[in-house]
Amino acid sequence: VQLQASGGGLVQAGGSLRLSCAASGRTFSSSDMGWFRQAPGKEREFVAALSWSGITTYYTDSVKGRFTISRDNAKKMAYLQMNSLKPEDTAVYYCAAVSSRLRLGFASGDYEYWGQGTQVTVSS
Repeated sequence: VQLQASGGGLVQAGGSLRLSCAASGRTFSSSDMGWFRQAPGKEREFVAALSWSGITTYYTDSVKGRFTISRDNAKKMAYLQMNSLKPEDTAVYYCAAVSSRLRLGFASGDYEYWGQGTQVTVSS
């Protein structure tokens, strides 16, 4: 699976952005998807994950109720809708994929494939 993330940009606090992750390859529909982010000087951190079926989701506490992960297997796309953005959400956001497992992965090492990252900057 090859991934390409897009949709980042500059937004004011309280605003919204939708990140997209375009996938190629025949295994997308059987892959769990994740979004991670890395702020300057910090380690990459987990944001959200979605099972191959789209049924199971998981979010890190800081984004619960504000971010929504989704996917369209027919289009080979994954999304991260981000609402009520805060300055602390500023980071490079990465989409990631892994062949479906029994449980969703929450660590970078759980994922096999990565997109190139898209910058999200939230101004106060």
